[in-house]
Amino acid sequence: MAPPERRRRSTQRDIAQRTGVSQATVSLVISGGAASTQIAESTRRAVLAAADEMGYTANVAARSLKGGRNRLLGLYTFESVFPTDQRDFYYPFLLGVEEEAARQGYDLLLFSSTGTDRDAARVGPREPAESGTPAAERSIYVGGSNRLKIADGCVLLGRNVRREELSALVREDFPFVFVGRREVDDAELSYVAADYVAATGALVAELARLGHRRILYLRALEDSEPTRDREEGYRRGLAEAGIVPDEALIRTLADPADLSIERVEEWIGGLGITALLIEPTEDDRLTEALATMAGTRRVRFPADCSLALLGDPPSWTPELRDWTRFSLPRAQMAGQAVRVLIELLDQETHEPRQLTVPCAYVPGDSIGPVPASRADAGARPEPEPDGRPAA
Repeated sequence: MAPPERRRRSTQRDIAQRTGVSQATVSLVISGGAASTQIAESTRRAVLAAADEMGYTANVAARSLKGGRNRLLGLYTFESVFPTDQRDFYYPFLLGVEEEAARQGYDLLLFSSTGTDRDAARVGPREPAESGTPAAERSIYVGGSNRLKIADGCVLLGRNVRREELSALVREDFPFVFVGRREVDDAELSYVAADYVAATGALVAELARLGHRRILYLRALEDSEPTRDREEGYRRGLAEAGIVPDEALIRTLADPADLSIERVEEWIGGLGITALLIEPTEDDRLTEALATMAGTRRVRFPADCSLALLGDPPSWTPELRDWTRFSLPRAQMAGQAVRVLIELLDQETHEPRQLTVPCAYVPGDSIGPVPASRADAGARPEPEPDGRPAA
């Protein structure tokens, strides 16, 4: 039996021939842009009726290449956002983008292009993954072309970015908004970010109110914008509390698995700390290290030392320890990024917009007053302004 004959897809030329108007008129009506208001209402209705009868559907890729709007937003991730150890961290971002895109009447297209060695050489090396192992190579410019142009604009998400590609998007004047603060040397980017500076400063202020003056800050290994913002908040919080920063109390935690009760005991005994601030990772390593420490009685939090997290612990569930922290408004950030992107699309020039969203304080149960047995730690001589211990 012969297979059924496939019907040819209707085109704007077919609609023009049926309605007796020019193909340019059909294009104006179908696009629905501002210029379509110049078409007589009777003609517009006839064109739309013919398009419906003929089963015409617009080629959104072709429309985008011609500079039109197809009400299609992209979501590009610089790394996989679905592995088990990152599922809970990224889920609110994805949910926020999806819900706001639907609310605004836009469809959503997920991009996850994998680049070749040639693509990597073209744009330069990407930043290392947080674990120190190479991340899966992803590239916007697979084969040298910007694949995001299928969409009207794009929301970008991810920690291990290709900054050369961000610069290239700016040079192309392609509208995009990053979820999280990102910078490049040669351009201003649009982003919606958590206000890490204010949130970290507020945690330092709360610890200072409880009598803590020896507060150790464990920062992430990479020098990313979120890490720099947290450090700025830490320093600002100390300054506002009248505490001179001690550079010995700013440490890099290369691997969260190295965070152990033995290390905490060393910091308490050798540095005289009474509180600990930790920048979370986006995987389970920190959660596991915290659970191990909480399971011992050698150092009790907060009875012996206060501990707070500068963000949400990954994969946290109510059954786990309720660590004092601030929480990132992830779904809100993602939804705001969609709104900013649509505002950019409505502008003739895509002037960058940069917004910060407040974080929420979660009191938890892991900070408290300086232990009475160590109250003299608060009176420990402050270091000199250059960070050197006082004589």
